[in-house]
Amino acid sequence: MTTDLDIRPVSAQDPAQDDLFREWAATFDEAGRRSLGDAHSGWRVEELRELARSTERRRVSWVAVAGDTVVGALALTLPQHDNRTVAEVLLAVRPQHRHRGVGTALLDAGERAARDEGRSVLLAGTEWAFGDRDAAGEEFAARHGYAAAQTVLRSTLPLPADRDRLEAVLAAPQDGYTMATCWDGIPDGWLEGRAELSRRMSTDVPLGDLRLEEEVWDEERVRQGYVRIAAMQRRVVDTFAVEQSTGRLVGYSEVQVGAHADLGYQQDTLVMREHRGHGLGLRLKAASTLAVMDELPEVRRIRTWNADDNHHMLAVNRELGYEPDAWLREWQKVL
Repeated sequence: MTTDLDIRPVSAQDPAQDDLFREWAATFDEAGRRSLGDAHSGWRVEELRELARSTERRRVSWVAVAGDTVVGALALTLPQHDNRTVAEVLLAVRPQHRHRGVGTALLDAGERAARDEGRSVLLAGTEWAFGDRDAAGEEFAARHGYAAAQTVLRSTLPLPADRDRLEAVLAAPQDGYTMATCWDGIPDGWLEGRAELSRRMSTDVPLGDLRLEEEVWDEERVRQGYVRIAAMQRRVVDTFAVEQSTGRLVGYSEVQVGAHADLGYQQDTLVMREHRGHGLGLRLKAASTLAVMDELPEVRRIRTWNADDNHHMLAVNRELGYEPDAWLREWQKVL
């Protein structure tokens, strides 16, 4: 047990705490690499600073310090528009300082802070390599009263993908729908439709046992999302399924790529329930993959995450050539 542990707040915006914030970020990176090696998906410090500025999801962060060494890191993410009972807990302990009570001390501090914020549903995540098991995460979560709420499969598509296969998907009969692709933002006339798609993303996808409510979206929230992505120095491509008879947006798929990165992150992919059965999910992802290949040829992989019971989207991924490489589990505790 670490007896001289000091848990102190850290700000992403305070220049006097720049070194401390970088140590906070490095702690998460080291913990992720311990689990997944070079296949770890990390955040650049500049991206984390922009996320900390967001008014959509307030973030509060701490470090655990033993002597002069940062040995652990903690953050609470607090949704502001909806799900005001939820707090997302991010916790990491540097590998060489584990099994000394650091994780428990940080988690206790995070739970106290969540209570003080009026949050009663705590969510946390663990990840591990495909073909392995989450031995450490399962034991730690169960010991602290967290239950498995959803299991997610991570898959990666090597690029360049088979162009002939992707183009063949898009050459199939359109069946009343067309695909439209936008880079780094969308026309103002589509903001309302994009907001509705984001709302439906919170109701029309598998959520397991997660206690999440329908999200509240409007045009301004969508607009600010693109402002934040640009401030993070990310490129973003959105592909939409458009109903030809009405011009409505009925599905979308989004991929983001960080500055100077060779890895694209698949964000949401959704087809509204009432428009399923037309192969739109496959067409959306094929179109966005081709867009990345053509616009950003330096990107060598696209990575995606899907609930293990989202059988349709997992089948779409397999057809496009995605390969499973990791698992993520969402843990939940109701205070």
